[in-house]
Amino acid sequence: MNLPNKLTMARIIAVPVFVILYMKQLYLAAFIVFILASFTDMLDGKIARKYNLITNFGKIMDPLADKILVYSAFCLMIGDGTVPAWMLIVILLREFAVSGMRTVAAANGIVIAAGMSGKIKTVLQMIAVPLLILRSYHPVLQTLATVFLWASMAMTVYSGIEYIVQNKQVFKE
Repeated sequence: MNLPNKLTMARIIAVPVFVILYMKQLYLAAFIVFILASFTDMLDGKIARKYNLITNFGKIMDPLADKILVYSAFCLMIGDGTVPAWMLIVILLREFAVSGMRTVAAANGIVIAAGMSGKIKTVLQMIAVPLLILRSYHPVLQTLATVFLWASMAMTVYSGIEYIVQNKQVFKE
């Protein structure tokens, strides 16, 4: 297993650590784990591209690791009232729609690459989560957390619509 794939696996392994820390209300520690795990997302992609270490495992597991990390955080935050449940429902609706379309496309020999708007959505979510964790430490953090959460929601909806419109041929297969 190459280094980028090891970093992806480290991100997945970090999720239960993050969850336990958050559930024990060790928010600063949970924040640090989330930040480090998020950093591996940027790092594994840069290393994979720079050294031509792109693998099928990485293509599938890297975005999945991101989703496991971020959506675990949102689930926890629904539990403590930080994030409204409807937001996670919208996010999951988009993810299932995109995944379903990718599956249908793949069955017909079509590969649909991730778009820039989906990547921006992920980055906004990865910024929103740590801000939400630290929101009670300062009013400015509360404001920033709210702004990034709503920005990530807007990008979730936008990227989902963009994905469906750009890949509507999948519905004709």
